Amino acid sequence: VQLQASGGGWVQAGGSLRLSCAGSGRSVSRYDVGWFRQAPGKEREPVSGISWSSGRIYYADTVKGRFTISRSNTKNTVYLQMNNLTPEDTAVYFCEARGSTVAALSLPDMYSYWGNGTLVTVSS
Repeated sequence: VQLQASGGGWVQAGGSLRLSCAGSGRSVSRYDVGWFRQAPGKEREPVSGISWSSGRIYYADTVKGRFTISRSNTKNTVYLQMNNLTPEDTAVYFCEARGSTVAALSLPDMYSYWGNGTLVTVSS
């Protein structure tokens, strides 16, 4: 499966953005999908993840209550709605996919497919 992330941009603190992760080649509905981010000078960190059935969802503590992950199998897309953004959310966001597994959604090494990143910049 090929993945294309989009929806990043510049926003003021307190604003919102919705990221999209569009799949092609194969149906993304067959895969667990995770969102990760990497800020300048920092390591990549997990943000959110959703299992293929939407039965399991993961959020990092830093985004709980502000971000919502969802998927549309008809549109072959996974979304990350980001509300009440802060400058600490500034990073390049990547979406990644893996075959269904019981492993935690937050483990980056468990993902096999990834696409380009999309830059999110939040100003104070």
